[in-house]
Amino acid sequence: MTQPASAYFMEERHDPNETHTLSVIVQNEPGVLARVIGLFSGRGYNIESLTVSETEAQKHLSRITIVTTGTPMVIQQIKNQLDRMVPVYRVVDMTLSGRSIERELAMVKLRGVGDHRVESLRLAEAFRARVIDASTESFVFEITGNSSKINQFIELMRPLGLVEVVRTGVAAIGRGADGM
Repeated sequence: MTQPASAYFMEERHDPNETHTLSVIVQNEPGVLARVIGLFSGRGYNIESLTVSETEAQKHLSRITIVTTGTPMVIQQIKNQLDRMVPVYRVVDMTLSGRSIERELAMVKLRGVGDHRVESLRLAEAFRARVIDASTESFVFEITGNSSKINQFIELMRPLGLVEVVRTGVAAIGRGADGM
């Protein structure tokens, strides 16, 4: 005898979570960002990073770059729902396009003297981080790169006297001559 067609007997799926960077071109008007973010919060989707800026002043367009995590099905659902929103002109999954450049900026503050101070300068040089503020007891470094590079730098600085970190969020652009 076969099992009845019921959701209770369906096999559980455990698709792996993926991280995707989505670029969304929207009308630059009040409330658009709140509506886009509301789509995420209302459905329980997480936002790892969010950056917004006007990109074309004459056309009144802004670009929202969102880094989110979910199963492939959830990512597709997010893109479909964004596409249906009225102020949204275009949604591009920069992760799937495979031809994009992603960068982030972080400022990292350290407190330390002696060997920790020397070691933090050595590591900053290896990661191409710049000293943007210095005192006899602290440094503020500026570092740009992909998120994994910044995460690695922060983890190495933690035992050397990390005080705080400020990050901009991911900015992404496609390679080549064509625009979005």
